[in-house]
Amino acid sequence: MVPTHIPAKDDDTLDQGFKVFGDAYTLAIVQVLSGATRRFNELQRTLGNISPTTLTDRLKKLEQYGLIAQQKHTIDQLSVIYALTEKGKKMMPVLNAIESFSKKFL
Repeated sequence: MVPTHIPAKDDDTLDQGFKVFGDAYTLAIVQVLSGATRRFNELQRTLGNISPTTLTDRLKKLEQYGLIAQQKHTIDQLSVIYALTEKGKKMMPVLNAIESFSKKFL
């Protein structure tokens, strides 16, 4: 028999995931950082129409959850670069599955 309702604990877990990844550009930022570290301006150019305020908000949220980290640029200590953490890299199978589903069904 297939359950008709997911238990409340699972609802909370899924809701938490949506809070982290449901915002516009959040998954795109993770995808961009999967290829290489990036500076703020590089991220903004790569993502296109994202506003600086939105990008700042998404980066702070991803950093709070330990999915990305700021690093000081080795040449210019005033510059900050963003990189995926090991925890953030674990998101890549999820993004790859979304990409695969999209190619096949959308």
